[in-house]
Amino acid sequence: MQVGALRLRNPILTAAGTFGYGVEFAHLVDLDKLGGIVTKGISREPIEGAPPPRVCETPSGMLNAIGLQNIGVDSFVKTKLPVLQKYNTHILVNVFGYCLDDYLEVIHKLEDADGISAYELNISCPNVKKGGMQFGASASAVEEVVGAARRAAVKRPLWVKLTPLVTDIQEIARAAEAVGADALTIANTYPAMAIDVRSGQSKIGNQTGGLSGPAIKPITLRLVWEAQKAIRIPVVGLGGIETAEDVLEYMAVGASAVQVGTASFADPKSSEKIAGRLERALKEAKAFTVREIRDRFAAENG
Repeated sequence: MQVGALRLRNPILTAAGTFGYGVEFAHLVDLDKLGGIVTKGISREPIEGAPPPRVCETPSGMLNAIGLQNIGVDSFVKTKLPVLQKYNTHILVNVFGYCLDDYLEVIHKLEDADGISAYELNISCPNVKKGGMQFGASASAVEEVVGAARRAAVKRPLWVKLTPLVTDIQEIARAAEAVGADALTIANTYPAMAIDVRSGQSKIGNQTGGLSGPAIKPITLRLVWEAQKAIRIPVVGLGGIETAEDVLEYMAVGASAVQVGTASFADPKSSEKIAGRLERALKEAKAFTVREIRDRFAAENG
């Protein structure tokens, strides 16, 4: 499976923020059987994250407010990356920041490290220098941050993870492609909340959080379908993937690969299991390749 310059063993990757740094799952999952691991978001400095509780179950999904907790780029390079390099799978580092300089500083430090296949730029973060608006909320902001990151990321491919909170996903996708994105990850979680009516409090410590899981799959499927029609670079889909059939749905609408996220909370081995069942799912769909699934959908839907 090819995503830009990266040739994956299979199209199954883990999603940022749902699989730790990857090393925590090594005793539960055969990491070498995955197409790749996307680490949790890495920032310029360590971040403690949001107050507990940080997750709660919702109908057909999960609400989380982790607060982008991480150990910072220096500690990541020193303590996590050397362990990840032992595994025969692609390592993608999710990068985020609260201003443009934050992104660039993280990338500059990662450029000097070994064992990384690509960067995934999280542009769903609030730009504190511009009033808190998300970097990914406008085409001009996307062009600014992705263009600067592309110039800094000399050694490796740059994937860009988009927010679903936009009026026109095609406009945002084209903006990222125009300034050098090698692939797009679609999409991040959806802002939401859950209330305990007995206490009157939010069910998570941060009041609002990100909704993920099967509930969002139909919405994100549409975003992937819309985006891929407007660009030539690959799209990586994520949102509600629990089965190999879910993977094929994303492939049908144009995704070149997928990321498994919330399912790993219910079953840490879900990504490995899905990868192992993909061939059988293709046979049940009466197809030999993913291309056949995609061509079939295109023929029926234009």
